[in-house]
Amino acid sequence: MEPRRVVVTGLGLVCGVGKTAPEVWDGLLAGKSGMAEIRAFDLTGHPVRFAAEVKDFDPHKFVDKKEARKMGRFIHFAMAASHEAMEHSGLKITDENSDRFGVHIGSGIGGFDVIEREHSAMLAGGPRKISPFFIPGSIVNLAAGHVSIRYKARGPNEATATACTSSAHSIGDAFRIIQRGDADAMIAGGTEAAITPMGVGGFAAMKALSTRNEDPEHACRPFDKDRDGFVVGEGAGILIMEELEFAKARGAKILAEVIGYGMSADAFHMTGMAPEGEGCYRAMNAALKVAGIEPGKIDYLNAHATSTPLGDALESRAIENLFGDRAKNHELLVSSTKSMTGHLLGGAGGLEAGITILAMLHQIAPPTMNIVELDPQCRLNYVPNKPQPAKIDYALSNSFGFGGTNGSLVFKRWTE
Repeated sequence: MEPRRVVVTGLGLVCGVGKTAPEVWDGLLAGKSGMAEIRAFDLTGHPVRFAAEVKDFDPHKFVDKKEARKMGRFIHFAMAASHEAMEHSGLKITDENSDRFGVHIGSGIGGFDVIEREHSAMLAGGPRKISPFFIPGSIVNLAAGHVSIRYKARGPNEATATACTSSAHSIGDAFRIIQRGDADAMIAGGTEAAITPMGVGGFAAMKALSTRNEDPEHACRPFDKDRDGFVVGEGAGILIMEELEFAKARGAKILAEVIGYGMSADAFHMTGMAPEGEGCYRAMNAALKVAGIEPGKIDYLNAHATSTPLGDALESRAIENLFGDRAKNHELLVSSTKSMTGHLLGGAGGLEAGITILAMLHQIAPPTMNIVELDPQCRLNYVPNKPQPAKIDYALSNSFGFGGTNGSLVFKRWTE
């Protein structure tokens, strides 16, 4: 039996650039930076003082006040993005069909804010001061759990925790769940809220972050020769994915088709990438094989590129090796929207899958901002500093994570 076809019918996006998908898209086209000095905590002693926070976010628009107190911020973001995505899709879950609807939402860390808060409470007052909602407010799968409860989705319910590839894996796994007939629709993507003292402090201790405290807006500069690390972001990206005939039968507006998903492991180093970006290459190649298309079909690639000296160069090398002359001749458009959104860690793949679909819908490649002078190792067309109108029929989105875990997704423009 042929695998069932899978389409996207709704998007919900939350990040430092905007709190809805239209806001995010307009912000990206305008080159808007989500980065600024951190508001969330006291910065005394912190060597990195900025991030891409979601400003003025009100979880009570999506969650009852009493319930919101039981949830980590990563769950709030997932609820907000899922609400937008469900409204966008028009999907209705009823008692009769709820067994055929599932949720797959990943997060790299989960409720970091809750863990830190409750640890402080215990140190100050002993174990009896730990909230009974500590565990359910912080564990990774509770974003998927709360979304399933909200919408009464009683089908497959999962959460990936594969570092910065988490939500790409969630979308890819949801694609396979629908393909093989285990569900007719999935709410899928990822969420993260790691802008906390330990989150930012931990990445800073690794020397992974940009230290441009005096110029946050221009700190994240993928592919630029003076890039010095990534910027922590937060938020969520959620897609509504449906089996094609199911979506057509209910008259859904189809945004794109998911046609490819590839995974690989570097099996090389806990935080560093394999030489030549070999693991990235294999993930992209696997996704193209599943999609049944040649590399030359891809028009736009949303790169993982976080603005780290090694990572951007190796991903560029992998793209060059796989796409050959099309990449070298600057026909393939490649951009890193993290230059504006920051790095959502486990939420990055969901956000960037949504951005990739918007690029196809609008036939515009969003820019990589803050490129002043390219690293000589980075030789591709990175859509520098302003958006580029283009014919985008096929697009690919990359996500790579600590532990050498890689994921690539291929989308096709919907034209039927």
